[in-house]
Amino acid sequence: MKERTAEEIATIFTTAGDSVTVINTDKTEDETVEDYKATIQRNVDHLVIIKAYKKADGTTSIWTGEDFTAIDAAVTAGKAKLA
Repeated sequence: MKERTAEEIATIFTTAGDSVTVINTDKTEDETVEDYKATIQRNVDHLVIIKAYKKADGTTSIWTGEDFTAIDAAVTAGKAKLA
């Protein structure tokens, strides 16, 4: 695996905001509970996975000074919605 560039890392972090938005959105009337929960689960999983991204060495995180406050809150909220 090659190292991700700073631009790729920034894009990953920025697009994580889409998952935060989805998790923080309430179920709509046209969604089934099952579909809603599946959507929440996919987005929680996505955030957990990206937080765990490592450099090519397999041990060092790709993340440096990013603020994961919103991401961590969304994961917690998403897990609560799945309970």
